[in-house]
Amino acid sequence: MTPLVNEPMADTRDMYMAHTALHREFRLLPDLIRSVAPGDTRRAEVVGGHAALLCRVLHTHHEGEDLLLWPKLAERAGAEAAVIVPMMEQQHQAIDRAHEAASGLLGSWRSTGRGGEELADAFEQLATKLIRHMALEEKEILPLAEKHITAAEWHRLGEHGMAGTPRKDLPLVFGMAMYEGDPEVIKAVLAKAPLPVRLLVPVVGRRRYASHARQVHGTVTPFRVRS
Repeated sequence: MTPLVNEPMADTRDMYMAHTALHREFRLLPDLIRSVAPGDTRRAEVVGGHAALLCRVLHTHHEGEDLLLWPKLAERAGAEAAVIVPMMEQQHQAIDRAHEAASGLLGSWRSTGRGGEELADAFEQLATKLIRHMALEEKEILPLAEKHITAAEWHRLGEHGMAGTPRKDLPLVFGMAMYEGDPEVIKAVLAKAPLPVRLLVPVVGRRRYASHARQVHGTVTPFRVRS
């Protein structure tokens, strides 16, 4: 079944922005962990808090796709989805297992500063699986979404992400995505928000991420994926 022909279809540009942020932060994370001196619990708590935030964002992001995207594509895209959607689901399961392995080590490291190399290796495995998955998703899934998912349905993915993120974290998470985001895409993402939100979120988000990046990465301009 395909959506009504007169309905506007998904603008998937925001997914590239979200993927870029996840790619950047998970790619940098293993070396951040390795840079913490054994027993330095203060620094371990800073980096560990950052890792925990990334894990929450990733979980919510993939949960939304599992609930709201894969079933619709499997129903509507026919043969185009017959192989790639099950592959996406299998990759999510593999990422979930890597996520659980890394998360299981994180708490102890945050409190003791010990076991950093094992934790870094676990996050490296997670990052490798995640980055490969996102590249395949961008190549195969997003073109299907633009053909088979309506703009309203796509918007619900974003709403799921916002609902699953604590309000105190929203400016930082949005700023993290905006760091390498296309200004036109940022404008489109905020288009339906109230005017105060459209005006304030870009400013507050950038400030929050700059402060966070300075604390975590030691610079307000960390490595850029799409430079």
